[in-house]
Amino acid sequence: MNGAALVAIAAAIGNFLQGWDNATIAGAVVYIKEDLSLSTTAEGLVVAISLIGATVITTCSGPISDWLGRRPMLIVSSVLYFVSGLIMLWSPNVYVLCLARLLDGFGIGLAVTLVPVYISETAPSEIRGLLNTLPQFTGSGGMFLSYCMVFGMSLTTSPSWRLMLGVLSIPSLLYFALAVFFLPESPRWLVSKGRMVEAKQVLQRLRGREDVSGEMALLVEGLGIGGETSIEEYIIGPEGLSWVAKPVTGQSSLALVSRQGSLANQSVPLMDPLVTLFGSVHEKLPDTGSTRSMLFPTFGSMFSTAEPRVKNEQWDEESLQREGEDYPSDGGGADSDDNLHSPLISRQTTSLEKDMPPHSHGSILSMGRHSSLTQGGGEAVGSTGIGGGWQLAWKWSEREEGEFIQAAALVSQPALYSKELIDQHPVGPAMVHPAETATKAPIWSALSDPGVKRALVVGMGIQLLQQFSGINGVLYYTPQILEEAGVEVLLANLGLSTNSASFLISAFTTLLMLPCIGIAMKLMDISGRRQLLLTTIPVLIVSLIILVISETVGFSSVVKAGVSTACVIIYFCVFVSAYGPIPNILCSEIFPTRVRGLCIAICALVYWISDIIVTYTLPVLLSSIGLAGIFGIYATVCVISFVFIFLKVPETKGMPLEVITEFFAVGARQADAAKNE
Repeated sequence: MNGAALVAIAAAIGNFLQGWDNATIAGAVVYIKEDLSLSTTAEGLVVAISLIGATVITTCSGPISDWLGRRPMLIVSSVLYFVSGLIMLWSPNVYVLCLARLLDGFGIGLAVTLVPVYISETAPSEIRGLLNTLPQFTGSGGMFLSYCMVFGMSLTTSPSWRLMLGVLSIPSLLYFALAVFFLPESPRWLVSKGRMVEAKQVLQRLRGREDVSGEMALLVEGLGIGGETSIEEYIIGPEGLSWVAKPVTGQSSLALVSRQGSLANQSVPLMDPLVTLFGSVHEKLPDTGSTRSMLFPTFGSMFSTAEPRVKNEQWDEESLQREGEDYPSDGGGADSDDNLHSPLISRQTTSLEKDMPPHSHGSILSMGRHSSLTQGGGEAVGSTGIGGGWQLAWKWSEREEGEFIQAAALVSQPALYSKELIDQHPVGPAMVHPAETATKAPIWSALSDPGVKRALVVGMGIQLLQQFSGINGVLYYTPQILEEAGVEVLLANLGLSTNSASFLISAFTTLLMLPCIGIAMKLMDISGRRQLLLTTIPVLIVSLIILVISETVGFSSVVKAGVSTACVIIYFCVFVSAYGPIPNILCSEIFPTRVRGLCIAICALVYWISDIIVTYTLPVLLSSIGLAGIFGIYATVCVISFVFIFLKVPETKGMPLEVITEFFAVGARQADAAKNE
């Protein structure tokens, strides 16, 4: 997975530049105010105009990225960073400086919105959380290095704020070079535009292997939005050297959770059935996707009823029925789409399933629930791993008699139709070659799909609550809190000016964040997003409550100094390890490929608007209810966040993006149907 990791690191430089800029302007504004004789209003505008620019660009960045691609928008972001840095280096007056800061905000908005999307679409499922925490790590790393630079410049006789801000152009050149010459286009975006050959080549590079047919087929399945999908139960048993999935009567436990979507099935009455459904998946997800010495993973495998296909077959996954009728490729040659396996449990391949209804022709996913045999004598051959324990197209060198595996399958229409289905007028965007379904603009009507609406509620809710949980307030008042704690005075006694002491403290605080984010990167795909949030948010609540107590109770100066400093550091470190990166990670995972950019833009707009509200209501709240009242509000919002996450936010670790969106679609439709009954 080195290819995917290197691509993620390169893309995360956009967030490094964001962190660098945020820290630099926080230090440079002290000198800008003196040099340009700025009023308080003008000073606030210089700092905040980049925030305004980020908000404005966010409204269109998602739809444009769905149209033009992720990579071109990252290139534009790097150019905006570079140009804004040069203009800030030259800025003769406050008006030119504000223009440069506006362009800088455009670059920030594009990077913050699209880098998580890009990483999610290129990363393998089993390390997607780790790689998508990189933007948080690089952003904090950029802040640390920038504070170090500003601290060093503050020790000179005449610090230059123009040089502080203009240095941004140097790392942005590296970002531009990597975006142009190294970063590939997202394979999921390429598939959505029918550019199958390019998508296959990118996947081969990212995964470091030639056979990416399983993941390619899964990406094709992910083109659909909505449609008829259900969870059904199968028995997987041996037939020759292949394993055949046969439908059984009754419903699986997963199907019951989804279809009933009822409160009676849940231990917590108000919990969203989606949370229960995802939880039932992850309870049985294996820790490893190894295909050796195990007949099947206990959970999380994809099966094919046909024998694994040989190479040099054309793009049609169901060519057994097509008999040579092929799709045109996009100019890559006759063998450009060879060996592309379908992730379907194809109902046309067995004589037992001729009477099945026409709307249920295949499955995007099947999940082994229980097996009476966990160790097999044969060696797995012809299997295609697609990450997180998900496997495709099993074949065995020895036949195991009398053994079977129960599986619950997410059954939907196949990506590519066979001749038998043509007369049945199948529906869905994936029923023909993706090139014929490519769109030039976002599918706005898809926002009304139950699964997309459910995902938007989760995405917008967690972004809004994250911003109102107090991170900006604590950041904004960190110098004041630490000054009251006596830390700056201590450093000033060491011979540092007040400004230099403040910069050094900020650098130290951001340095402490880095190992915490590193731990989060390790845990993101082990403990999972949901568990990390539910574990860390109580720590945020306690630290904020203690800050309120320290502001209201008459502690001694020494005790107050120690308590306040410890709470601020704990709050920062715990926040960046979970509640900081996870909302962006979740938003990049839960939306369908065709409208992912559009939905991300909506969630990002909620993020930026909430950021502006929190930032500009702080002075009013401070004068009316004081610092203790503000921290009390933040603690209350954190409690609301905990409840919202517990009831509404499912666990998405280790699952392919297409499977996540299908679960949202199935669960949301069934829950809505249960409410209407």
